[in-house]
Amino acid sequence: MIRSTFITGFPGETEADFQMLLDFLQEAQLDRVGCFPYSSVDGAAANALPNPVPEELRQERRDRLMSLQADISAERLAARIGQSLTVLVDEITDDAIIARSYADAPEIDGVVIIENDIDDVAVGDMLTVTVVDSGEYDLWAELSDA
Repeated sequence: MIRSTFITGFPGETEADFQMLLDFLQEAQLDRVGCFPYSSVDGAAANALPNPVPEELRQERRDRLMSLQADISAERLAARIGQSLTVLVDEITDDAIIARSYADAPEIDGVVIIENDIDDVAVGDMLTVTVVDSGEYDLWAELSDA
């Protein structure tokens, strides 16, 4: 599991620089990626750098990066269909059990959604599930027979 976070629109960033980042992401196929547009921070030396990137372009680049990463994430998660996972139950709703695997940071990464009815499950329980479907960031699973 490899994760990283990126900044778009750092002062002086050119379209060629940004394209190099997109090319890297396509090649590296990272599992989890976060991104935020550059913003000034009081006292930061970067505030004085030349060639600031306009705010709208910083956000547009962030959106492009995250769109690419959504496609990468969807492909990587689709490859997990049929795999068995041990998950930690975080929440139980009327419709599903919301859990996460060892690779999922709470409130940051996707979740594992278990749609079948399971009796006697509590938040904090560990379950063994089989992945049956995937999306851009989430997995859907069923309780394993084992």
